[in-house]
Amino acid sequence: MNQITIKDLALKLGLSTSTISRALNDHPDINIQTKKLVNDLATKLEYEPNFMARNLQSKNSHQIGIIVPEIKHDFFSKAISGIEEVAYKNGFTVVVSQSNEDVEREKLNANSLYLNRIAGIIVSLSQTTKNVDHFKTLLSKGVKIVMFDRVAEGIDTYKVVVDDYQASYDAVKYLIGKGFKSIIHLAGPQTLLNCKNRYLGYKAAIEDSNIEFKEELVFYGGMHEDDGKMDIENLINNKIHFDAIFAVNDPVAIGASVVLKKNGLRVPEDVAIIGFSNNPITEYVSPSITTIDQPAYEMGKMSASILIALIRGEEMPTTSKNTKLEAKLILRESA
Repeated sequence: MNQITIKDLALKLGLSTSTISRALNDHPDINIQTKKLVNDLATKLEYEPNFMARNLQSKNSHQIGIIVPEIKHDFFSKAISGIEEVAYKNGFTVVVSQSNEDVEREKLNANSLYLNRIAGIIVSLSQTTKNVDHFKTLLSKGVKIVMFDRVAEGIDTYKVVVDDYQASYDAVKYLIGKGFKSIIHLAGPQTLLNCKNRYLGYKAAIEDSNIEFKEELVFYGGMHEDDGKMDIENLINNKIHFDAIFAVNDPVAIGASVVLKKNGLRVPEDVAIIGFSNNPITEYVSPSITTIDQPAYEMGKMSASILIALIRGEEMPTTSKNTKLEAKLILRESA
């Protein structure tokens, strides 16, 4: 059976297509009896609006674009679930794309969403994104944008994060309180604000504990398991002494743990480890990884709530353009 159109309804009722359209959209110029007649027939024939055609005509969309570095990362999949829940409850659908940590692909995704008349975009930046001019351009064209987790400085838009600085500070202070003093930081790209704040929290915790801060104990790399493996292999090969690791995220922490065990180092007896994100796998590897919990699902829900309020011009669910949700230390076997 072919999809019922406004033209079909018009032919059956002997009305113009414009009258049908205005009746379906509850236009004040159409009388109540006509509205009821049109809506009753639409229900009976299971008429469904063509949102794509409506978007092209009205320049209003009911789709939200999402750009994340990678979907396979549990943090981002949970955030997407949170976004979808709020979107669907408010009559929006979502289009998900991933940059695969490539800024050029991120630009391509953003432009594609814009050309398809997306209502707004929720984005978490790739680790190769060094400036956000492509998003500034979209903002100047009226596109509503909300950033979460991996956000950028110097762009005037709403952002949803955790307090990366304070969470990192507290984690490193915990290690120091347990007697660890040669604490390695496996840092992420400092072009990403969350990675920068995690580094700064680490550094402040060291200095506030009257321990000499050594830049040579900071290793700047990527955000994947292989980055953690490579950094620890280099540390061991160069015979650099360390008794604890604070990793920028859980994949890096897990990669580090694999290499430590491979080299006969016990966790936590010889080296303690703390990650960041509370990826489910951290609870099931052996030893389980102490980590910082980021409320990914709630971050997604808040991001979607803010974006939809921006799109509709409604009251914002937050009083600040920089919303910070709570992150907490989850103690497990590795520390």
